[in-house]
Amino acid sequence: MTRRSRLFLRHRLGVVGALLAVLLLLVALGAPWLAREDPLGMRMTETLEPPSAQHWFGTDQFGRDVWARVVYGARLSFTVGCVSMLLATAVGMPLGAAAGYLGGAADAVTMRLMDAILAFPAILLAIGLVAALGPGTGSGIIAIGIVYIPVLARVTRGAVLARRGEEYVDAARAIGETDWGILRRHVLPNSIAPILIQGTVGFASAVVIEAGLSFLGAGTPPPTPSWGSMLNEARQFMVVAPHVAIFPGAAISLAVLGFNLLGDGLRDVLDPRLDA
Repeated sequence: MTRRSRLFLRHRLGVVGALLAVLLLLVALGAPWLAREDPLGMRMTETLEPPSAQHWFGTDQFGRDVWARVVYGARLSFTVGCVSMLLATAVGMPLGAAAGYLGGAADAVTMRLMDAILAFPAILLAIGLVAALGPGTGSGIIAIGIVYIPVLARVTRGAVLARRGEEYVDAARAIGETDWGILRRHVLPNSIAPILIQGTVGFASAVVIEAGLSFLGAGTPPPTPSWGSMLNEARQFMVVAPHVAIFPGAAISLAVLGFNLLGDGLRDVLDPRLDA
């Protein structure tokens, strides 16, 4: 076990976050086996039933099993979070790395473009992009990915700027390595920590944005199980059947809490000052 692994295991909140993140992953992967019921199956004679042995989280206004819908909603949220962060990283990291390493006009133009995107509130920009692309899970993934491209670009740029003046970079340049080779072999591998941390925290934000889009009817369309759309449908029944809102709301909270705690733990453990 490495030193940083031991440090992370001593970080209690980080471990709690990791456990919650792993739990979300396991639920997402095991949805067909964990759900117990068809998340789309309607039973109009069993509407708004409270939690019971048959329906662990109760049923909604159409008699659908809330537990099954929450479980399948976890699969959707995990997919959206992962794919959108991969998209943001795949575009933002090269842009930020090139801007930070090359400097000059490339840096100025790239960062002003990123600043222009960051000028818009994340949820409003996502809503606008989904409105242009059309509602759907794919549109939500693209919108969230575009929203986080400038965030990943700025984080990567900062990490590259901090490392491009290191001695190992000067040594690589002295032996004739190209700028691309130096960036790919030496600078980026030593800049991964802040990018990984930002991607983890961004995952939590992606879950919230996806839920917000679905809540507003701009994300994943019904009847596909989505935590946001479940909350939207539950609004008019919260007094007579609060369970239809409590469980998807708790799922969003736990997912966001888990990935934020995990990100905080990784930030503390991967802090370069620990090597001093």
